[in-house]
Amino acid sequence: MKQPRPKGTTYGFSRAATLVQTRIRSASEQRGFAVTRLLTHWAEVVGEGTAQIATPVNVSYGRGGMGATLTLLTTGAQAPMLEMQKEQIRDKVNACYGYRAIARVRITQTAPTGFADGRVAFTPAPKRVTQPSADVICKASALSENIDSEDLRAALARLGAHVLAKQKN
Repeated sequence: MKQPRPKGTTYGFSRAATLVQTRIRSASEQRGFAVTRLLTHWAEVVGEGTAQIATPVNVSYGRGGMGATLTLLTTGAQAPMLEMQKEQIRDKVNACYGYRAIARVRITQTAPTGFADGRVAFTPAPKRVTQPSADVICKASALSENIDSEDLRAALARLGAHVLAKQKN
């Protein structure tokens, strides 16, 4: 007789998060982050505006062990704006930890471990998509009118319109 399967059995499978959890914890603890939630939910902790211009790099503890320093990586242009927000950032990060773990916030433009880690990811400007004019669309559809397939004809007309519009610019 077949025995019923106990609830919660995963047949040997486990979640990907549980597989990498120990590696993430050990890597973040090397950088001084006792709570990995600060790294994984940085935008939720400090807000979307601050998260776009700064990333946490390191948490270093003093000799007494009281009052750590959070090091933030940013670009040169954003450093003065971030400097004015230090107190708010410290309060938000301490709320994430649940106690006053961070006493100081330090802003750097290079990572404390070396230049290879000090790269800031810039978000590129959104690409502008220009629509072709009506006469360009007419020319492109005239070039593709002898195609039998409706879908192919429409796709070629759109492609031709964009190519002709680029040539005019």
